[in-house]
Amino acid sequence: MSHQHPQGHPQSFETLAIHAGQEADSLTGAVVPPIYQVSTYKQDGVGGLRGGYEYSRSANPTRTALEENLAALEGGSRGLAFASGLAAEDCLLRTLLAPGDHVVIPNDAYGGTFRLFAKVVERWGVEWSVADSSDPAAVRAALRPRTKVIWVETPSNPLLGITDIAAVADVARTAGARLVVDNTFASPYLQQPLALGADVVVHSTTKYMGGHSDVVGGALIVSDTGLGDELAFHQNAMGAIAGPFDSWLVMRGIKTLAVRMDRHSANATRIAEMLTAHPKVTQVYYPGLPEHVGHEIAAKQMRAFGGMVSFRVAGGEEAAVEVCDRARLFTLGESLGGVESLIEHPGRMTHASAAGSALEVPADLVRLSVGIESVDDLLMDLGQALG
Repeated sequence: MSHQHPQGHPQSFETLAIHAGQEADSLTGAVVPPIYQVSTYKQDGVGGLRGGYEYSRSANPTRTALEENLAALEGGSRGLAFASGLAAEDCLLRTLLAPGDHVVIPNDAYGGTFRLFAKVVERWGVEWSVADSSDPAAVRAALRPRTKVIWVETPSNPLLGITDIAAVADVARTAGARLVVDNTFASPYLQQPLALGADVVVHSTTKYMGGHSDVVGGALIVSDTGLGDELAFHQNAMGAIAGPFDSWLVMRGIKTLAVRMDRHSANATRIAEMLTAHPKVTQVYYPGLPEHVGHEIAAKQMRAFGGMVSFRVAGGEEAAVEVCDRARLFTLGESLGGVESLIEHPGRMTHASAAGSALEVPADLVRLSVGIESVDDLLMDLGQALG
């Protein structure tokens, strides 16, 4: 699909989100790609495939539509959709790495990503070390002769750290390593890492892309067509693909991504400001606050600052847990990025797997996924939860 207006101008993000890969069905004219809930396809003679489809692990028209959309939104040449974010990460690591290779991972990251490195990939003979990715010099110092991948989350989970993608891309390029950026917290509407020099973008499409807490999925997007072919080979060989209905749900979510992210960001800004002024809050992590250490870099590489806010509570771990328990409109639950607001205690929930490691999170930390409800109602609920 061409991503140009008839006059030759590039289409805007909001237009691509609705139209890229979403051509009307050729048979019926249906304006939404159909759910091809099918495993195999009739061949017109041996090897005579219609549209290249033979078996839905290898390719499925609904998944193809999503993958074309993902590539367009991140400005890549190839998008690949998976059964979960971790399935996408697993495929990526087994494509890029071999036993004896080394990876630099960030000191703040999703607990499932850390678990994948520490408990799964390490057993395969891949070594890893931790660096503060917000400091390009620290990343450079962590490099080894067999460093093949530098992994970054920005904003990071759950401390909302900011990494200068272009600066770390320079470090990776000099070292001959691939830069992988987990763009889940930002979404492609707020940030496009490939344009800043990243080699691979990772998403849990469960989160902002799907946006409605009703689907689990993952994605990889790349600029390099050769790497895209390698990843597609491994996607088929390993098989953790997104099913057609899940692909359709993610596509449905993406169509409203831009307007949702605008509201998420506006609500989160108000909440971060309220928390900053609250006497029972000792620290607020939100890149939209001018005092955030990464604010200037975030302002340079992001359209807005997203819907994730973390804060530390006076009174320690028990006080933080009590805040989570007292919230009513904020639902106590893991995950993030849905239209409804969520609250959680990372140390006991999403990041329990990082306990005792360099990625361990503060025990008095509370993480919010700010939804798109009335911000006044959200502020009132947080106020009563803090007491």
